Order: sequence, then structure tokens, then C-alpha cells
Amino acid sequence: MDNRSIAILDSGLGGLTVWREVRRLLPDESLVYLGDGANCPYGNKSPDEIKKLTDAAVQELLKHDVKMIVVACNTATAAAIDFLRAKYQDLPIVGMEPAVKPACLTTRTGVIGVVATERSLDGDLFQNTARRYGEHIEVLTAVGDGFVELVEEDRESTPEAEIAVRRVIEPLLERGSDRIVLGCTHYPFLLPMIERIVGDRAEIIDPSPAVARRVEQLLDEHGLRADGESRKPDIFLTFAGEDYRQKLIDKAT
Repeated sequence: MDNRSIAILDSGLGGLTVWREVRRLLPDESLVYLGDGANCPYGNKSPDEIKKLTDAAVQELLKHDVKMIVVACNTATAAAIDFLRAKYQDLPIVGMEPAVKPACLTTRTGVIGVVATERSLDGDLFQNTARRYGEHIEVLTAVGDGFVELVEEDRESTPEAEIAVRRVIEPLLERGSDRIVLGCTHYPFLLPMIERIVGDRAEIIDPSPAVARRVEQLLDEHGLRADGESRKPDIFLTFAGEDYRQKLIDKAT
């Protein structure tokens, strides 16, 4: 048993989609969430910048005596996960998976669409996964241009959001995609809008539940489960000030 907290980090609000799944699956665990906020989005930054920002987040989280780090950001995972695992070898670190594998294995049309940040799509993790499982599959990619900003500014349900989402999703559907992979943790906040546009033409795949299951698996492998009697109140941290911290709390509930 280990009653220390699980730490979850992201560039901003997006990782709360993972936080929700971890909280749902592991109700006895104490959670500390850090949403950078001050440097969001990460998707247009260089790999070196992302490594520095992610490392700063880990350093802040370590002050809270955590037992595991969840990098709930696809961009940070793509750019920094190997760096973090090499630097913090004694700490289990979970990253985001592109969810290309389940899309490729279940597609009926042989065409899938992956929507992510530019940095994630350029990363080795996505490229290697797409090559491994997409040998006989057409893997279409699209950058969710403006999606992160819409979420960060609480504009998920606006006409501007519909225009932005339709501009990205419709071409994937028109080319035969029957699976749409959400490759950024911010994007599930746009799920109601995406579902209206997609309708029954494709299945939408959110990798957050799978990440929560991986957290559970590692807790068991390392004997890190909490005892269920010592859960502490959830903690929310940011580099962007108290107003943004309150925004994280509001968005989490």
C-alpha cells in the first residue's frame, strides 16, 4: 500500500479529461493535477521547449510527495516522455497513447482519421504506431487548429467552435474515415460538438479511459495502491495564477 498521491500534468485544461477517468476508476487514490496555463498551448513549441516546461511541471509536482506521474498531454508525451523516464528512473511515468492501434484494428472502411497537434503528429510515437498498425490502413491526419484555444477560453459550444471542428472533421469523413481518433487531451471537451458533426458516420476514439487503466495496472504492478482510508482532497496547481487555478477546479467538476 502507498498513500502518496498520483500526479497528473498537462499544458492546461486538457488533461482534466484524463483526471476524470483516473478519478472515476480509482476513487481511493489522492490526485494532484498541474495545468501549466502560463505556456499553453504546447503544440506549437519546439521539443526542447516542451521538455523544459514538462520538467518544470514534474519538479513542482514532486514537492507534493507523489508516487506516479501521468503526462496527460499528447504533445508533451511525444516530445518529452523518454527524457522524463531517463531523468526520473525511480518514478513510474505514464504517457498518452495515440489510440491508432484500436482504430486500425476495428476500422471497416480501411480508413481512419487522427486529429492532433502538429507536434504530436510529427513525433516518433505517433509515426511508429501508425507504421506498425497502419500497414494496410489509410491513416489520415489533421491538426485540430484552434481546438485547444477554444477549450481554454470556454468556447466549446459556440458557433466559432462548430466552424473550426467542421473544417477539420468533415474532410476526414468525406475521405471514408470510420474512426476518428482524438489525439489531444483538450479535444474531448469538444466531444458534444464533434458527435453532432460526425453523427453515425464514424466512431470517435478517446484514449483517456485506456490511460486510466494503465495507471491502475502500474499501481498493481508496483504495489502502489492506496489503502482507501487516507485519501486527501484533490489538489490543483498551475503556473498561471489563482484565477486559472480556480478555472481548473471548475472545469474538473
